Amino acid sequence: MIRDYPEEERPRERLLKDGPESLSNQELLAILLRTGSKDESVIQVSNRLLHQFEGLRLLKDASVEEITAIKGIGHAKAVQIMASIELGRRIGKLQYEDRYVIRSPEDGAKYVMEDMRFLSQEHFVCLYLNTKNQVIHRQTIFIGSLNASIVHPREVFKEAFRRSAASVICIHNHPSGDPTPSREDIEVTKRLVESGKIIGIELLDHLIIGEHKYVSLKEKGYV
Repeated sequence: MIRDYPEEERPRERLLKDGPESLSNQELLAILLRTGSKDESVIQVSNRLLHQFEGLRLLKDASVEEITAIKGIGHAKAVQIMASIELGRRIGKLQYEDRYVIRSPEDGAKYVMEDMRFLSQEHFVCLYLNTKNQVIHRQTIFIGSLNASIVHPREVFKEAFRRSAASVICIHNHPSGDPTPSREDIEVTKRLVESGKIIGIELLDHLIIGEHKYVSLKEKGYV
């Protein structure tokens, strides 16, 4: 059984320690199957499954009946395998080219203008971009008056790390409708620029949204 393997060699423990990319196909399947049969370990069952289907290429199109024909694999395990394969298939079909691309301050302002220009409170929002300047995530960091002690770089860049973002655009609105930057706006921007330089994630711009107008602190020379 898998518990007879040294702990550091068990697939689940290795995945937690070294990441899923460190595991073989056989080991990943073993995690899905969880248990073997009375006569075989889960690793051995996984190995026979891959051998039967000549690897993942044929397994990805296998039916429940074909998978359950393997000794040690019942309907529940077959369903888990098929669900995992389908998830992988759907992830592979994600249309990254459909993501919104920001090439200028105007693009950034257009992306949020209709959502943010009517807000009655200040919202500080971050757009996280990949290396192609496509928006991969949008997150509201906080709601309330802009203050350097509240807009901490840690909160802005923590999500950038989680999303593997290459750069960040910060945006906040002025409920008055006048996007003229305040002293606090400028101080926060400078602090974020410096933090981004240190950790290697560029702050591309800080936009202030007003009533059908905006100000780019990059164009003002603060980024």
